[in-house]
Amino acid sequence: MKIAISSMGKDLNSMLDVRFGRCSYFIIYDTERGLEKVIENRAQVSAAGAGTAAAQEILNEDVDAVITGNMGPNAFMLFKNSGIKVYRSGSIEVEKAVQLLEEGKLDELTEAGPARSGMGMGTGRGFRGGR
Repeated sequence: MKIAISSMGKDLNSMLDVRFGRCSYFIIYDTERGLEKVIENRAQVSAAGAGTAAAQEILNEDVDAVITGNMGPNAFMLFKNSGIKVYRSGSIEVEKAVQLLEEGKLDELTEAGPARSGMGMGTGRGFRGGR
């Protein structure tokens, strides 16, 4: 099984990043061959649509599953429509998350988390419209 894991670092001892679209890296791990590659998440600095852009990048890796903490609706639907299962984990070491998945101890996400509005660029409280 080929798995993409959202990560704060570049190796299996790194902590899993619970933010899918804004994570620093994706670790691509093959359960038969081990660590396959590390991808820098270029979408993390996007003003909006980071989850969707990150999901597109992961779809290109032909993975069977994704392990992360949270995922917005657009990215979630891309994976769901592609037949890729998404599993939830807390902030633990990437290697431990893979182990828990192999043991059947991670919950599959059945619905997306809330959509985000980019990197704090919304017009919520405190926005002054450039004054």
